[in-house]
Amino acid sequence: MIAAISEWFWWDRLWLPYNLTWSDLQDKEGRVYAKVSHLYITVPLAVAFLVVRYLFERSIATPCAALLGVKEPMRLQAAHNSVLELYFISHARNPGQADIDGLSKKCSLTARQVERWFRRRRNRDRPGVLKKFREASWRLAFYLCAFIGGLVALHDKEWFYDTRQMWIDYPKQSMLDSQYWYYVLEMGFYWSLLFSITFDVKRKDFKEQIIHHLATLILLSFSWCANYIRVGTLVMIVHHASDVLLESAKLFNYAKWEKTCNSIFVVFAIVFLVTRLIIFPFWVIHCTWVYPLDYYPPFFGYYFFNVMLVVLLLLHIFWAYLILRMVKKFLFGSLTKDERSDNEEDEEDEGDEGDEEDEEDEGDEEDEGESSMAEDGDGHPKATNGSSCSANHH
Repeated sequence: MIAAISEWFWWDRLWLPYNLTWSDLQDKEGRVYAKVSHLYITVPLAVAFLVVRYLFERSIATPCAALLGVKEPMRLQAAHNSVLELYFISHARNPGQADIDGLSKKCSLTARQVERWFRRRRNRDRPGVLKKFREASWRLAFYLCAFIGGLVALHDKEWFYDTRQMWIDYPKQSMLDSQYWYYVLEMGFYWSLLFSITFDVKRKDFKEQIIHHLATLILLSFSWCANYIRVGTLVMIVHHASDVLLESAKLFNYAKWEKTCNSIFVVFAIVFLVTRLIIFPFWVIHCTWVYPLDYYPPFFGYYFFNVMLVVLLLLHIFWAYLILRMVKKFLFGSLTKDERSDNEEDEEDEGDEGDEEDEEDEGDEEDEGESSMAEDGDGHPKATNGSSCSANHH
């Protein structure tokens, strides 16, 4: 059964143009071709990335955070209450009014005190700004190295400037050492993001991040096996151009360098629009959709790869729309919140002027109020609470 499935999965017609078989891509005459076995190294590389990330965040990111003045805000802790804690863990993190009334009677607390306890308890589980700074620093370091490495690897290739050259002799194109390392390092990095996603800062698009990482790994794996390596390197370098700016803006946001963050955000928006709405469709997709037909008839792999690229383009258009909305509101000074944000909750204390605890909360329990640029796993932006990047306490 397994042998039959494997034979069908690796059927030549799914992966290669007509009249070509896997035997045509055997290493010979000084040519080396990409093989599935080459990708096995990406899993141990992912583990290595996790170790390097651990060391990087503590030996480099943390001191950088201190230099930039990134500090954890003071948070009032929820008083120990076994009844409320049990309900929080086993039932709901945000109870309805009827449940609040029931819990207040059971614990001999006012409904207002129960609401405050749940707010503080939810905020306790939210990641601090230092954790976010470390994660953004690590992603910035990788994206910057990957972008520079991609330019170094591609700058002397004819097909980098004339994409029609990309398909000459396809798929009998020998794999270069630079292409090999570019691919396996990228895949190792995305595996590491997938492995660490349960420990990283959780956002509202948690499930979408998992899907995105898996889709990225599938596309990279497919392009590797079908020898679409040249196109794959172009796709990666085009995406990393804006990823670097996005992570930079987030770092300055966490440091509360508002003007610097806003300036980088504007540059990021311009680069995002140019690379993903102009270069990506009119340079990358054009060369994968139009030029190959001059060399071979279409096959399943041709359609599959191009459809996936078009799906990416549609996502880019959606994210570009959100970015333009943010830029518009930012320029007119009315950007207050993005619907995709996951902000820390306010300790709003209304009424009962004589309630001492309310007065304490009014003065001491401000939100962390993160107003940052966040992303869905691969440089896809979303803004949270405040200006485009500025921190805003309520």
